[in-house]
Amino acid sequence: MAIVFSRRRLTAWCVAVLAGFGAVASAQAQTLDGPLTLVVGYAPGGSTDRMARLIAERLSPKIGVPVTVENRPGEGGRLAAKQIKRATAAENILMLGNPAVMVIAPLVIKDVGYDPDKDFVPVSQVSSYDFALAVGNKLQLDRAMFLVGRLWAHPEEAVFGVPATGSLPHFFGLMVGDALSVQPQIKGYGGSAPLAADLSGGSLPIAIDTMDSLYAQHVAGKIRILAVSGKKRASFAPSVPTFREAGMKIDADGWNTFFAPSTMPQPKVQLLATKIREVMQDPGLQKAADALYITPVVSTAAETAQMLKTYRQQWEPVVRRSGFAP
Repeated sequence: MAIVFSRRRLTAWCVAVLAGFGAVASAQAQTLDGPLTLVVGYAPGGSTDRMARLIAERLSPKIGVPVTVENRPGEGGRLAAKQIKRATAAENILMLGNPAVMVIAPLVIKDVGYDPDKDFVPVSQVSSYDFALAVGNKLQLDRAMFLVGRLWAHPEEAVFGVPATGSLPHFFGLMVGDALSVQPQIKGYGGSAPLAADLSGGSLPIAIDTMDSLYAQHVAGKIRILAVSGKKRASFAPSVPTFREAGMKIDADGWNTFFAPSTMPQPKVQLLATKIREVMQDPGLQKAADALYITPVVSTAAETAQMLKTYRQQWEPVVRRSGFAP
């Protein structure tokens, strides 16, 4: 016997079916189709690695799949970039990158092995960090203006130690030199630890490094930070003036940003950008980041893309003028 539906009943049935499909699609849009890997191009324990782990812990329940952090150290973070650019569209993988890998290296290395614009898509900036100008106690200076006067009188003493040649603190040191109208000699070290050791030990008079790398020694009284590069004072170091407050018209920062391989489908990129932004709004995460002397950032994918464009415009002329080649 044939079953006859009235037009009203048929319409109601169709609406219910479509609503069911919509609910399923909506649920699928909020999750990934498999585990997500967050790649850090450095060894465990650094600030980038710790930031990735803070985020992974809170991101997993939001996207409904396990999130793991994988360390792939090598070539100053570039090895990870070269590997991730080859990811397929089916892989759920992001890289937590910084300016050294995504801005500086492509400018100074002839064949870096990846194109930051063509091979990657910015997903979300998650943190920023400032640079600090510090002196050892041997100089007995407590204000940046006193160091400026000394270097004007003795420009040969403008030797700036940095954690590595070609690093962001290296090029920020050149910015400082321009602001002071002195030509600094950049002395590169094999990392922040030996740099801080020489500074506190008295064999290095002046250093430029990230604020989080130097601040613990400043608190301990082993060195003195004279100025910080942010537009405003660091929340955890309110007594340290900015460079502008110290009379030098410069400000700059670094960042950690998630990048997806360009092969990742756009809906997946947008989902991850949205969920990471939600994670960065978590007060617990923000408090944990402050404890690492890192400033958490809440950003959309569009805001992150604009930040990268502005950042390259600021740093590219400095890097190219330096003539630096590794």
